Amino acid sequence: MTIKLAISPCPNDTFVFCGLISGQVISHQPLSIELADIQKLNEGMAEERFDLCKVSAVAAIRHSDRYRLCSVGAALGYGVGPLVVARPGAAPIGPLSRVLAPGEATTAYALFRHFFPEAVSGVKQTVFSEIMPALLKGEADYGVVIHEGRFVYQSLGLECLADLGALWERRYRLPLPLGCLVAHKRVSVDTQQLFEKAVRSSIDFSYANRSMAYETMKLHAQELDQNAIWSHVDLYVNQWSLDLGDVGMAAFERLADVCA
Repeated sequence: MTIKLAISPCPNDTFVFCGLISGQVISHQPLSIELADIQKLNEGMAEERFDLCKVSAVAAIRHSDRYRLCSVGAALGYGVGPLVVARPGAAPIGPLSRVLAPGEATTAYALFRHFFPEAVSGVKQTVFSEIMPALLKGEADYGVVIHEGRFVYQSLGLECLADLGALWERRYRLPLPLGCLVAHKRVSVDTQQLFEKAVRSSIDFSYANRSMAYETMKLHAQELDQNAIWSHVDLYVNQWSLDLGDVGMAAFERLADVCA
């Protein structure tokens, strides 16, 4: 039986799964690996198209009746949150603001809705890689940026109006869960645990073979600047990527309480 795995093309995911993508780490069962934008991953999970997939933390919470949270592969931490950015001189965020967000089921949008409920009527869901270009063209007032956008928005002449992760940390005193790996409940617990072991081996492989990992990341990344790619990995691949532990689980439980 071939296991259908889906992940995003973002550097943290391609770094974590480089060993499996390259075939240097062998899974206990054959894998087919699909890469897709986070909103497409969330939609695919809702449609039950994948056995294992990397999705937004909020999407995982919403579909916990059909999916189990994996202990590895999460994007969770401090200083990792989505940013609300705009061109210089933007008016205060309000009901008439035109806001671009990266998908209805993303954690980024859930946080924006949580902290700026007065502005949700003006939100348009947009593929994350198109948000900053649209801002620069004047097609929107604000954008909720994720992934590599955190490291390059200033170079494009945009300003940060709010750090949604910092708002979360101040209010809840926990790391922010952004994304996670989930297993459909049709996958046995034993199979899930064996796959989690393979993912940990894949992470170890990437740290031991940084040149190969970089080439894999560069092949799929939206932002090709080498420093931005490694900054992305340094920020989003951490102790909780290897094991959520008690703190990671507490963070997901809090997110379920306030944003799901």
